[in-house]
Amino acid sequence: MTNKNRFQILIEFFMLTIGSIIAAFAIEEFLVPNTILDGGVIGIGIMINNLTKLPLSMLTIILNIPFLLFGLHKLGKIFIIKAAYCMIIFSLFVSLFAPWTNATDETFLAVCYGGVILGIGVGLIIKFGGCLDGTETVAIILNRKFGLAVGQMVLIMNLVIYSIAGILFGPDRAMYSLLTYFITSKVLDVVENGVNTAKAATIITDDAKEISDKIYQTLGRTVTLMEGEGLVSGKKVVLYCVITRFEVRELTNIINSIDTSAFVSITDVSEIIGKHIKKTV
Repeated sequence: MTNKNRFQILIEFFMLTIGSIIAAFAIEEFLVPNTILDGGVIGIGIMINNLTKLPLSMLTIILNIPFLLFGLHKLGKIFIIKAAYCMIIFSLFVSLFAPWTNATDETFLAVCYGGVILGIGVGLIIKFGGCLDGTETVAIILNRKFGLAVGQMVLIMNLVIYSIAGILFGPDRAMYSLLTYFITSKVLDVVENGVNTAKAATIITDDAKEISDKIYQTLGRTVTLMEGEGLVSGKKVVLYCVITRFEVRELTNIINSIDTSAFVSITDVSEIIGKHIKKTV
C-alpha cells in the first residue's frame, strides 16, 4: 500500500468519524427529546428507547448486527468495516451526548435543525463510503439482486416505521418524523453531490462547428462531437458538453442565436471524473 493510499484511507475514516459525531448530535440533542424518529434501525431504536428507556446507543449496535452479518458476503469487507465503524462511533457519541441539555424543546425547530444537521452527518458518511443504518445494506442487496430502486425501498421501510410511530405516539409525531426525513434527504444530497451540480447538454444540430466554437469562446467549455443518425432526419452531428447549472441559460442563448431548430437535452450529472471538463478560459 502506497503512502497516498494510506493518506486517502486516513482521510476517509476521519470524515466518517466527523459524520458519525454530527449525526449522533442531531439524533440525541434534537430528535430523541422531541420523540421525532429517524428512519431505519435508528428509528426503531428511538421507538424502543421511548417505550422501554433502554439506551439508544446499545439498541443501535444490537439492531444493526444482523444487517451487517447479512451484508458481509454480499457487499464486501471494506463496506462492512466502514459501516461497522460508523455505527460504533455513532453509538459512542450518542451515549456521550445523552446527559447534555436538549438543544431545543420546540418541535418544529427540532425538525428543521435536527433534519439539516442529520443530513450533513449522514451525507458525509455516504460521501466517504460508509453507512449508518443496517436497513440500507438490505436495500442495496435487493437492488443488486432484483433491480429494485434503493431510494424507493428505503422510503417504503421508513413509511412503515413512521406509521407504527403514529400509532404509538400520535399522528403528529409521524408527520414530524416524515418532514424530518425529507429535510435530511435534501441536505444529504447537497453534501454528497455538492450545490453546483453539473449539467450535461446533448445538442443535435446542423450547425455543430459554429455552435461548438461559440461555446468554447464564450463559456470556455470544450465540446465532444459525435455522429448520430435519426430515423427520419438521417445523419446528424451530436454535441456533448458538461457545464454548471449557472451556465445553462447562456448555453441555450448561444444555441438559439445560431440554430433555433436545434434539439437540446439537458440532464443532471451526479459525478464527474477526469480533467477535460474544466473551464479553459
